[in-house]
Amino acid sequence: MAAEKQVKAEKKATVADPEAASIDAATQQMIRRAQELGVETVFDRAVTMKPCNIGTQGICCKNCGMGPCRLPLPKGGIQGEDTRKGLCGASPNTIAARNFIRMIAGGAAAHSDHGRAVAEVFMTAARKETDAYRIKDTHKLRQVAKWLDVDTEVEVDGEMKDRDLDELAVEVGEKALAEWGKAEGEVLFAKRAPKARYEIWKKQGVVPRNIDREIVEIMHRTHIGVDQDYKNLMKQGTRAAIGDGWGGSMLATELQDILFGTPYPLSSEANLGVMKADMVNLVIHGHEPVLSEIIVAVAGSQKWQDYAKSKGAKGIQLSGICCTANEVLQRHGVPPCGTFLQQELAIITGACDAMVVDIQCIFQNLANVAKCFHTKLITTHPIARMEQDNVIHIEFDEHHAMEDAEKIVKLAVDNYGNRKTEVMIPKQKASIIAGFGVESIEYHLGGTFRGSYYTLNDNIINGRIRGIGGVVGCNNARTRHNEGHIEVVKELIKNDVIVLTTGCNAIACAMEGLLTPETAGVFCGPGLAEVCETVGIPPVLHLGSCVDNSRILLAAAEVVKAGGLGNDISDLPAAGSAPEWMSEKAISIGHYFVASGVYTVFGVTLPVTGAPVFQDYLFEEFEKMYGGMWDLEVDPIKHARKMIAHIDKKRKALGIDKARERILVDMDSRRAMESA
Repeated sequence: MAAEKQVKAEKKATVADPEAASIDAATQQMIRRAQELGVETVFDRAVTMKPCNIGTQGICCKNCGMGPCRLPLPKGGIQGEDTRKGLCGASPNTIAARNFIRMIAGGAAAHSDHGRAVAEVFMTAARKETDAYRIKDTHKLRQVAKWLDVDTEVEVDGEMKDRDLDELAVEVGEKALAEWGKAEGEVLFAKRAPKARYEIWKKQGVVPRNIDREIVEIMHRTHIGVDQDYKNLMKQGTRAAIGDGWGGSMLATELQDILFGTPYPLSSEANLGVMKADMVNLVIHGHEPVLSEIIVAVAGSQKWQDYAKSKGAKGIQLSGICCTANEVLQRHGVPPCGTFLQQELAIITGACDAMVVDIQCIFQNLANVAKCFHTKLITTHPIARMEQDNVIHIEFDEHHAMEDAEKIVKLAVDNYGNRKTEVMIPKQKASIIAGFGVESIEYHLGGTFRGSYYTLNDNIINGRIRGIGGVVGCNNARTRHNEGHIEVVKELIKNDVIVLTTGCNAIACAMEGLLTPETAGVFCGPGLAEVCETVGIPPVLHLGSCVDNSRILLAAAEVVKAGGLGNDISDLPAAGSAPEWMSEKAISIGHYFVASGVYTVFGVTLPVTGAPVFQDYLFEEFEKMYGGMWDLEVDPIKHARKMIAHIDKKRKALGIDKARERILVDMDSRRAMESA
């Protein structure tokens, strides 16, 4: 009996408790099923593998062969002078700053390489080298052309006329691609920030010169024996982060909109329950939508739907994971079946006939899980392959995009009859409204007649909307899946803070049912509920994938432009949050929001706590230079309340902290506002 108890205790210690691992019932069900089948998941590995405490504090240096040098905080904290140093003499501040900006470099590189790939496909379409892609949003093409210093008109017989769209698209593509490596000048989209913000960047010397250079310079500066001043290191980290948010990421978003269509609100569903037992389930996972756009077109065609029926299925069900899911959701309504931490679970349903992956946030363990089921795992990108022999590689080429997509869809359909495990798809799924962006927010909250963000600003000024919360980011297996995301968002909307969301936070909110207009009457404070009910929007607006955080930057710039809430993003009653972050991309995103003037709170941990002087620099001194700063709060409710306190501080500074009497505006008053 004692031996039996010991075995049970050991088993319990090596697998996750489903309820402790996630707040989501579908996820809990699939964790249990995986454990019954003997399939290890990320939730189990999080139990057996503990993080390095010194590494999480940011004070382990492995940038040369003499290390790793580990500089743990002494018990009782620093008393007097901090004498810790690595073999080369590097201080904790230098080590933490080097590690921090290397994370910025990694995140900025991931986003920016994504943007470059989109720009290359854009050029292929502009030059008519492929039939798979064409320019869909010509209005945005002309808008973006102006920011890239491309003339949209040409003089003909003394009159200015619109340029030929094909010619315009080629020049836009050329100017966009040059942003990654031009020899002179600065990133052109930096001037899309409010003028006051741009002037701060100029004063601080952090306007990016080009996208790639800033990333490369970080790697040079953090080599042993180069930059050893944490303030100077952070200056370069800031320049690279701005190059991500206002450069590579923003170019990715804008070019995707031009090429694939600008999103507008649409309905869909979310969670593992969107998968269907009697259909071919093809799951798209990753971050780059250039292939997934074509897969959506192929899978939805009559030819391939009929082919699926010929194999005994009722059709093809597409669903997505991570930010590729968000991209195809935003434009086509393809339902997301899960967040980052649910990727293994989609296969464990036994219904996933194929999973096609591109880049970023893809578990190598997917291959091991797929071996336990019939699922075909297909990699598609030349820089993202797996070593396991059961992984199929179909390398995507935009010149043969349709052919590549058809190969993938055929593999999935042909595999439908090979299911070898009982299908178990959780019932949980939620209705959602997604597809928001700068343009659709303007339409819904700005009004068709005024055509600006005035109405949004007016409702912030009059107090119906307390402020704006940008809540974004990943899942992290070191915390309870989705709990931080949901508790932060619910606390914000309860206090009349409208939430703009992207990435896995957006999918988590979708799964929780927070992306419907009906949500407002249940979870929101009275002011935000009134606005949502009046204009018919959710209190949580899904703006897309993680590169689409640039939409939040542009929305903030539009709020400043509309007037009444200061002259810069740092004046706005707004705050940012990543409750469950885990990737280097999140650090880059967080830092470009801070550099843009946004108070930004992270959950879970932040790799700076082992260097108190450097932490204070980020948490306090940065606000004096940029108007934005970092903060860390693990508790989700305290996390949200810190954001609300900052929003209230900004409302007070603007003189709008007291509720205004609501009056009926007559026509004379309206005319006065129009002429102002």
